[in-house]
Amino acid sequence: MSYKSLRECANDLEKTGQLIRIKEELNPDLEVAEVHRRVYENQGPALLFEKIKGSPFQAISNIYGTFERTEYIFRNTFKNVSQVVNLKADPSQVLKSPFSFWKAPITALTALPLRTRMNQPVFYGETSIDKLPLIKSWPMDGGAFVTLPQVMSLPPGSKDIMKSNIGMYRIQLSGNQYELNKEIGLHYQLHRGIGVHHQEYNNSNEPFKVAIFIGGPPSHAFCAIMPLPEGLSEVTFAGMLAGRRFRYAWKDGYPISTDADFVITGTVVKDKKKPEGSFGDHLGYYSLEHPFPYLKVHKVYHRKDPLWHFTVVGRPPQEDTSFGYLIHKLVEPLTGNEFPGIKEVNAVDAAGVHPLLLAIGSERYMPFREKKPEEILTQANHLLGKGQTSLAKYLWIADGTENPNLSTHHIYDFFTHMLERVDWKRDLHFQTKTTIDTLDYSGSGWNEGSKLVVGVAGTKIRQLANSFEYGASINLPNGYSDPKMASKGILCIKGPNYNKENVQEEIELLKKGLEKIDVNDFPLIIIVDDSKFTTATLNNWLWVTFTRSNPSHDIYGVGSFVKNKHWGCTGPLIIDARKKEHHAPELIQDKNVTDKIDKFFKSNGPLSKWG
Repeated sequence: MSYKSLRECANDLEKTGQLIRIKEELNPDLEVAEVHRRVYENQGPALLFEKIKGSPFQAISNIYGTFERTEYIFRNTFKNVSQVVNLKADPSQVLKSPFSFWKAPITALTALPLRTRMNQPVFYGETSIDKLPLIKSWPMDGGAFVTLPQVMSLPPGSKDIMKSNIGMYRIQLSGNQYELNKEIGLHYQLHRGIGVHHQEYNNSNEPFKVAIFIGGPPSHAFCAIMPLPEGLSEVTFAGMLAGRRFRYAWKDGYPISTDADFVITGTVVKDKKKPEGSFGDHLGYYSLEHPFPYLKVHKVYHRKDPLWHFTVVGRPPQEDTSFGYLIHKLVEPLTGNEFPGIKEVNAVDAAGVHPLLLAIGSERYMPFREKKPEEILTQANHLLGKGQTSLAKYLWIADGTENPNLSTHHIYDFFTHMLERVDWKRDLHFQTKTTIDTLDYSGSGWNEGSKLVVGVAGTKIRQLANSFEYGASINLPNGYSDPKMASKGILCIKGPNYNKENVQEEIELLKKGLEKIDVNDFPLIIIVDDSKFTTATLNNWLWVTFTRSNPSHDIYGVGSFVKNKHWGCTGPLIIDARKKEHHAPELIQDKNVTDKIDKFFKSNGPLSKWG
C-alpha cells in the first residue's frame, strides 16, 4: 500500500507490530528525546507519544529507525522509483528489457503535483506555536526545534509549484530572542536551494513567504533531504516515492501541502537576523549560537487527528542514518553520469557525513604508463566542486581498477587498501582557506577551514602491521602514552590536553619519538585524548579522527618537507585529533533526566525490552 497520510502509516506499523504507543504523559523538555534515543539505539519500534505535556497533539518518531522498517514503508514504490532513476542513468535499459520498465511511465505520472481546489477549508483547524509539542533534545539546546521540517519556498513572482524548493532547514520554535507565537528561527547552510531564493527576494520588493510542513506521507520528509539536481523540484520526487501526487493549495499567498499534518506559514524578515541555536546536531556536537534569518509567523494549521513528526539527532548513527541509506540505494546508478570515472562514493555517516568522503575512481587513459594518481585527481576535484560532495573535508579516493572488489562501504578494507599503496611524499593534496560544513567547528572559523584529498593509485608498496610490537623502543615525550591500534597500519596515541601555545614544540618532540616507527608498518598515526575509547570501535575512530581535525592545521608528518609548495612526508602521517579550545562541546545527556527515564522504562512493560 501507499500511504495517504502519516496517520495511515502509523496505523499500518502498529498493525504489523512495528510501532508502540506510549500512553504516559512525558515532558517535551528532554524526556521525549531520551526515550527516543534509547529505543533507536536498541533498534526498537516506531514510537507514538499519546500525551506530550503542554500540547493537545500526539507525536511520532523513529518510523525510519531501522533500514528494514524504512524499506517496508516504501516497499510498494521504491522499486518503481529506482527504475525511473535507472532509466536516467542508462535509458538503453528499456530497450534491453522493455517489460521490466512497464510501470515507469505510471510512476513518472505521480511526479506531477496536483493542485487542490476545494470549497471547504483545507485544514481542520488552526493552532499556535506554544500548543505544538515543543520538543527539546539536548540540555544546551537553545529551545524547541522542528527536526523534520519540509520548508517550501518559490522564486519572487512565481506560483509555479515545479519551481519550488523544499529543504530540511532547521526551524527554532522557542527560546533565545524569539517572541513566542510570533517569530521562529530559520537556519540553513551552504549549498542550499533556499539561499538562491533568499537572495532573489533581497533584490526584490516582494515579501519572502515561506511554508513549513510537518508530517504528511513519509516520502515528504524524505524528499526534503534528497539531493536532487538543481532545477528539479522536490515535489516530483515526493509524489513518485509516495505513489501519490503531491497535493497542494494556495492560501493567503502561501503554498500549502494539503497532505501535511501541520503547516506553519510566515514571512522572512528582510535584512534582519536573530541568534539561533545552540542545537545538538548530527556531528555529535552542538552547533553554536549564530545570527540567522527568522520568520514572522502568519498562521499555524493542522489536519484532523494530526501527528507531530520528529526525530532526535546526535552523534551518528541516528534515525536520519536511514535517509543516507535510502539515498545511496537510489542515486548509486547515477554516480557515473554525475561524476564520470567515479564508480562509488560514501559520505561516511559515522564521521558525521561531510567530514569524510570515500570514493573509488578510475585511471583509464594511460594504461601503458606506470600507474600513479592522475585522472582520479581530476575526479576528486569534480567531487569537491559539485553539490553536497563539495562539503567534504577529507576525501580519500582510490583507483578501482587494481581491486575490482574494493568498496567504500567496507571501511576497514578500504583504508587498508589505501594505506598499503599511499605515498605521503606524493599523494596529499590540500585546499587551504576554503569553505567547510557549517556544523563543523574543527576549522579556522565559522564555515572556514581546509580540505585534503588523499589520492592513491598503483600496486601495493607495503605490508601493514597487524599488531603493535614497538613497545618501549618508541621514545614518546612526556604527556604521550598508551599507543593502541585502530586497524591494520593505524596507530592511536593518547596525547596531553591540547594547548595551542606549545603544540608545535610538542609535535616536534613527538615526531622525533616516532622516527623508529617504520612507515611500512604504521603509515597513519592519530593523536587523541583517549586512545582506548578511539580504538574500541570503528565508529569511534571515524568520529574522533575526522570531526576533530582540520587538515591544514592538524596534519604533521615524520620527515615532513615542502617542495615547490607541495607538502609531504617520508615517515608516518600524523593527524592531531584532540579536542581544541575552539571546538563545539560534544553532546552529553542530563543525568537527572536519564535517571527518571531509567525508572520509566522499568515500569513500562511493552517498552522495557527496548530501554
